[in-house]
Amino acid sequence: QVQLVESGGGVVQAGDSLRLSCTASGPTFTEYTSAWFRQVPGKGREFVAAINWDSSYDDYDKSLEGRFTISRDNVKNTVYLQLNNLKPEDTATYYCAERSLNDVKRLLDKYSYWGQGTQVTVSL
Repeated sequence: QVQLVESGGGVVQAGDSLRLSCTASGPTFTEYTSAWFRQVPGKGREFVAAINWDSSYDDYDKSLEGRFTISRDNVKNTVYLQLNNLKPEDTATYYCAERSLNDVKRLLDKYSYWGQGTQVTVSL
């Protein structure tokens, strides 16, 4: 069973930056897509960004593109999400996810493996 562990969340002020990490362990796929989603209490989990296996293609929620950057290091089995110029509305639990196909998707049900999440809180 693939296990995903997120880290890097915290409490920051508006305008600050954070880098989230997601490290995978267990059985690995030849090629897979990784993604980040986020969720606030009372709302559904929403797509943030995704990246394919060789980093040749990535996709972002349009409202976040330019502030957030997804990247990966396949040697370390780790995917990153760089969050810049954070705003209070970015406060959420951030989840990483994987699907065992090298095909970037935005829908939650396309991803089979999920981490437990890391909390990001942005204050004024």
